[in-house]
Amino acid sequence: MRVALLALLGAIFISGLQGQEGSASSGVVETDFSNPEASPSHWTLTLHRDGSGYFHSDHVNSRAKGSAELDVPNVDRDVQLSADFADRVFRTAQEHRWFNEVCESHLKIAFQGWKKVSYSGPEGHGSCTFNYSKDTEIQSLGDQLMGVAETLLEGARLEALLQHDPLGLDKETEYLVEGSKDGRLEQIGAIKQILERLEDDPKVLDRVRKRARILLEQRKR
Repeated sequence: MRVALLALLGAIFISGLQGQEGSASSGVVETDFSNPEASPSHWTLTLHRDGSGYFHSDHVNSRAKGSAELDVPNVDRDVQLSADFADRVFRTAQEHRWFNEVCESHLKIAFQGWKKVSYSGPEGHGSCTFNYSKDTEIQSLGDQLMGVAETLLEGARLEALLQHDPLGLDKETEYLVEGSKDGRLEQIGAIKQILERLEDDPKVLDRVRKRARILLEQRKR
């Protein structure tokens, strides 16, 4: 009887811990981007507190130079970003009342695309939309999320080029290295699978393999 009671209490304790963990990990931030002049013109990124998420975009064109434009189909895939990055996103959401505030500056700034950031979770719901925000944290968040999307789109371009136009990987990986250095691209680790394939593929140019190796090393730092 005593053993059964202890087992029951242990199960209740573990269940309570799991409930706390579930509560801590709940909540979703979604980014919805639209710009008819961009390629792609629309994408969405859903992000959870642990860095897991989902990315969707309309079809995009390859940036490959010296070859015909290569159509890349819609991107629909699960993604994994770093826990540190996800923590920054959710911390910004919390500090800005879960996006229950006006984000747009209404300044005469060149159109960069509408970014709608939304939060949904146990603390509440909220969203705000902006082209450019005077709030430096919100503007920085928008830039970083744009950088993540560009990285994921680059991953799709690399996959398409590897299959249909391996020579186009030369300029694409050059752009990747430059973009990872100047901040245009974020979370290179999110496309590590295609980079590992390029690094190990003897059929692609040596400099493409070298750049893939450099990018994989950068994501570890």
